[in-house]
Amino acid sequence: MTVVESTLVADAASTARRQATTAAGSPRQDPQPAQMKALVYHGPGRKAWEDHARPVVVEATDAIVRVTKTTICGTDLHILKGDLPSCVPGRILGHEGVGVVDSVGAAVTAFKAGDRVLISCVSACGKCAYCRRGMFSHCETGGWILGNTIDGTQAEFVRIPHADTSLYPIPPGADEEALVMLSDILPTGFECGVLNGKVQPGNTVAIVGSGPIGLAALLTSQFYSPAEIIMIDLDDGRLEVARRFGATASINSTDGKAAEAVMKLTGGRGVDTAVEAVGIPATFELCEEIVAPGGVIANIGVHGVQVALHLERLWDRNISITTRLVDTVSTPMLLNIVKAKRIDPTRLITHRFKLSQILEAYETFGHAAETKALKVILEA
Repeated sequence: MTVVESTLVADAASTARRQATTAAGSPRQDPQPAQMKALVYHGPGRKAWEDHARPVVVEATDAIVRVTKTTICGTDLHILKGDLPSCVPGRILGHEGVGVVDSVGAAVTAFKAGDRVLISCVSACGKCAYCRRGMFSHCETGGWILGNTIDGTQAEFVRIPHADTSLYPIPPGADEEALVMLSDILPTGFECGVLNGKVQPGNTVAIVGSGPIGLAALLTSQFYSPAEIIMIDLDDGRLEVARRFGATASINSTDGKAAEAVMKLTGGRGVDTAVEAVGIPATFELCEEIVAPGGVIANIGVHGVQVALHLERLWDRNISITTRLVDTVSTPMLLNIVKAKRIDPTRLITHRFKLSQILEAYETFGHAAETKALKVILEA
């Protein structure tokens, strides 16, 4: 037998031994996936900061982003209440943040490893019928999927589908904390509240809910110079913030007489635009009571239960009711406005935590009446 033949026989024998021991349950192991920490939803009322496999590129259009800053949204609280059945146990929550590109798929052309990016809360392919209409929220292979139907941003790493059209480059020198507010709440308040609400110069606007989304609508409604912006909430602390942010009037609705107060302020006419920014039946029905003939009710809130529509009162009043999930079509414009310092989204930030303190951050954000929390920043 030649040396070559001896080598081939030895290799074959070695392969056979490996196959045999593997079949017999040998301790041979495949490499384990890299691990990271993430905030994982485990069903209504249950969440944990725990070890989780790091995401990897699945599609050629994916990017993996190392999260440097993220936040918590009121929608995350709705998920934890069980209001969104599309989000199943085992999901990493979160849909906002900024970070650094770690790796990209072969088809990604706009970004490369090392780029600093703003993560949009909405993923858009840019090609489907809905994307071509600017309705990125209804993208046939995207939409609001982060932290909903795929793993989200409250983690050390996140996979971003359709990276070329779902990430934005961070301008040099930009305040990254401010840009976190552009992932979701600023475009949401603007698109779902101000644009859908058809706010115009000289109009009267009421925003029901002075939380982060309501305040984002307040800030961006001022682009259009309404004559009055009335903020309504149960919390005097948030109403005080609203006045500092430009509200012309504020109403504490604890006594159940907010509609009467609005009518008094508007000479019995009501408001041209009523923005619902809470997501419960009582606040939507308040909007129905205060909208003027010819006015608009613009819903922003995430509603988890049935809401009454009082057509017996509204059928003849020429009103419009709009609903919308943010499309983030306004993000480039908002980036320019923030870069020009025409608006300061960092005014919405009240608390800062390390990402590893996310459970404490949820407690703070979830008890905003006691903690005075608006938006929290979580930094890796």
